[in-house]
Amino acid sequence: MADPRITAALRRLPTPRCAYLYDTTALRHRAATLKAALPPKTTILYAVKANSHPDVIHTLATACDGLEVASGGELTLARQAHAKRIVFGGPAKTDTELAAALQTGAQLNVESPHELRRLAALGATADICLRINRTTTALTGSHTMTGTPTPFGIDENQLPHVLADIPPGLRVIGFHLHAVSNNLDGHAHARFLTDAIDWSTRTAHTHDIPLRIVNAGGGLGIDYLTGDTIDLTPLSTVTIPDHLELILEPGRYLTADAGWYATEVLDLKTTHGRTFAILRGGTHHFRLPAAWGYSHPFTVIPIDEWTHPYPRLTTHDTHIDAVGELCTPRDVLTRNQHVPHLRTGDLLLYPRAGAYGWDISHHDFLRHEPPTFITL
Repeated sequence: MADPRITAALRRLPTPRCAYLYDTTALRHRAATLKAALPPKTTILYAVKANSHPDVIHTLATACDGLEVASGGELTLARQAHAKRIVFGGPAKTDTELAAALQTGAQLNVESPHELRRLAALGATADICLRINRTTTALTGSHTMTGTPTPFGIDENQLPHVLADIPPGLRVIGFHLHAVSNNLDGHAHARFLTDAIDWSTRTAHTHDIPLRIVNAGGGLGIDYLTGDTIDLTPLSTVTIPDHLELILEPGRYLTADAGWYATEVLDLKTTHGRTFAILRGGTHHFRLPAAWGYSHPFTVIPIDEWTHPYPRLTTHDTHIDAVGELCTPRDVLTRNQHVPHLRTGDLLLYPRAGAYGWDISHHDFLRHEPPTFITL
């Protein structure tokens, strides 16, 4: 059953209803849960890319130790949220973005030797971290960043040459080792963190680096189909040496369960033996199911009011495909989910929509009106 606050907020909207809802209390609770599970001297920076709604950013800028950004636009949002600390990463920083990050005092995760030279050309004097694409990774997830050819970071085998040619004014004080997105194995993640610390310590010793930071990135996962979430308990076993700071940059773990996407059923039709619920909304609002190729489960919120002069369509004990309002057969949020009872005018409520929902979607395709955004 849906949270009464959600149903009440949705019922107040004009029809056809379509909205994102974000719960700031749930955001703070999730951040506190993560802090309690981690060893001392762990810094939590919220990855703004997961959800850049201002209320989400302001809440997590306070509930966490700071923010991780990956563009000049996100850097501006982080500054507006008065983040206590900002880390700037990403493989395609422009000179303007690099200069803004330096002016802001953001910690830079440098992605390549060329980026080092560009910083030097800007006259940068800064302590930096190098992002490394390790030769292997012990984690599995939805997206793999290291141990395989990707545009992210410096190939581990090239690192000695890069460290031998650090431009004057720049000092390497740490490594950024983000490996995967959406890992569900807590024990494996604990082993990864331990290995990241050990590898960084050995590498720093070999190359006489004053190591202060090991940034392990994000990757704390959830399962959209089963409702499972990574078990954080094993993370408390990780030992952080006294002279080091371990940084984590979670996004999805912090925000997914604090957001919902709700959309109204505009039409019901059966074509070639398959029943479709056609929605006021779709993948231009909530792209994740289409991007990952899965069916996102929903619950039905019944709306009893019906003020239209034409008959209300109803289906019973049916498997439906929930599809959006776009002119493409790929605009699908859910396939083949059973509904005991569904009518035009009812709402489909999608949980775990607080991360990589609106922010990764192609909003302007067909120029439909955006959803309403509600903060609970």
